[in-house]
Amino acid sequence: MISSKQLKYFSSLLTKKYRLKEKKFIVEGERSIREGVKSNFECEAILISDEYLERKKDFLDSLEIPSEKIYTLKSNDFKKISDTKSPQGIIAVFLKKCFEMRDLLNDEANLIVMLENISDPGNLGTIIRNCDWFGITNIIQSRDSVEYTNPKVLRSTMGSIFHTKIFHINDYTDLKKLKSKGFEILCADIEGNNVFNYENDKKKVIVFSSEAHGPSKGILKYADDKITIPKIGKAESLNVASASAVILAELTKSL
Repeated sequence: MISSKQLKYFSSLLTKKYRLKEKKFIVEGERSIREGVKSNFECEAILISDEYLERKKDFLDSLEIPSEKIYTLKSNDFKKISDTKSPQGIIAVFLKKCFEMRDLLNDEANLIVMLENISDPGNLGTIIRNCDWFGITNIIQSRDSVEYTNPKVLRSTMGSIFHTKIFHINDYTDLKKLKSKGFEILCADIEGNNVFNYENDKKKVIVFSSEAHGPSKGILKYADDKITIPKIGKAESLNVASASAVILAELTKSL
């Protein structure tokens, strides 16, 4: 069984402050945990409720996690480390990976996604999942977006967080480095050019911004163009996660 000190430590990872300090994050749910264990992220611990152990020992065995990394909790204690109302009974703790801009500059990918001021966890997680669907592994996140290890973000990615690389930039001048490598910067914006008529023959960074505010002046300073999904009906705007799926489907056609 888990000690009170260990329980306090693991439950602290529900808080952004401690996730950043410890460079770790919590993942809930069998599907996401399986993807994480299969990936090259390091799994520090598997936490299970005693009830889960009785019901799902076969799944636990299939993860092939060393027994010393598995902690069993009473159901009431398990709820203290869960971020969901109806937890499945299994949680994993993973170590974050730190990716540097130089790694991105040396990558051979032709399409990079950048996320600016995406504050809704569900939107961020869904965009990461969309990127994974379309084979895009490199994602840049601005400092004003919600933290990607937020439990709600991770649930929305459905395990895709383990198939992508998240890069952080604090200064938009880093975009100059990508432009020097032959990338053009495109901003998704309601006032942009029709994405379906866009010449798709260059390396690109496609920027998705807050749907409420659009691309910031800091981004537009380095943007080569703006693109949009043409409106046919009467809706005022598209949800940014929905828009990302349509735009990525178009931009990845020739990759």
